[in-house]
Amino acid sequence: MNSTTSRPSARRRTLAAAVAALATGPALLTAPAAHATGGEGRASAVVLRTDLDVALLNKAVHVPLTATLNEVHAPASARRTALTVTLDGVEQGRPVSVLKADVATAQATADGRRAEGRTELARAKVHVPGLPLLSLIELEKVTARALCEAGGQPVAEANVPGRVTVLGKRVTLTAGGPTKVEVPGVGEVTLTLSGTRTTSRTAAATALALTVSVNPLKANVADVTGTITLAEVTCESPKAPAAAAAPAAPAAPTAPAAAKPADVRPQTAGEPPEANLAETGGSSLTPYLAGGSLALLAGGAGALALTRRARAARTRA
Repeated sequence: MNSTTSRPSARRRTLAAAVAALATGPALLTAPAAHATGGEGRASAVVLRTDLDVALLNKAVHVPLTATLNEVHAPASARRTALTVTLDGVEQGRPVSVLKADVATAQATADGRRAEGRTELARAKVHVPGLPLLSLIELEKVTARALCEAGGQPVAEANVPGRVTVLGKRVTLTAGGPTKVEVPGVGEVTLTLSGTRTTSRTAAATALALTVSVNPLKANVADVTGTITLAEVTCESPKAPAAAAAPAAPAAPTAPAAAKPADVRPQTAGEPPEANLAETGGSSLTPYLAGGSLALLAGGAGALALTRRARAARTRA
């Protein structure tokens, strides 16, 4: 009796544990997915940048000529449209207008999706100390653009359409290499056209780069050397958002194991066959049903024996 009672109790405990596992399972399957967002990109743009050294007569004094026009940086959007930049105190105290232009704009924007730098310069003249009447360079238009988008390939482009005049000479620029212009008694200028660079996340473009070496021997200026950059832009892509982690897929139900044939072994007359419920697929109630059937059979046999005895006694009487 105790054995029979303990077996249903064990089954009830097992069933309760299975129900509890099913109850907690959905909480694991519906855990929130992880998300990561990228940071902002970066961009910059500048119309003109000079890095010159101005040597006064006999090269006894050197005055650096560093100037920028419309330099802007982002993440925050920025735009400038100044048209001229002036240097004071070099040419016998008179100001030098390094750049004059009808259009000189620079714009930089950046956010979490893209970063872009743009600049444009139109109908522009660049001067250096010692050459008040002669432009170092004159050009109709230059543009540059750098675009970096999250997850995309950065793009850089620069263009110098229209005429270009250097030290009073009309020149034709080529992408195959630098162009050198020499003017006796004045100096020389080397121009490099449309330089662009890109990587997996950055881009940069320079419409025009000038290497300058002039010696006007006027206005107390002996030599002007250095570089001038026109229309320069850069950008850096925002970091692409990490892919959202997919929710865990529910485990596929395990297919029931194929039924194995019962072991067949020689048996003696007095040896009852062994029942293997896991292999035959029998229910766990089978032992109790079998026991009840045996009890019914035993009870029927006893009743039949009692009936036969009663009939025999009546016959003898």
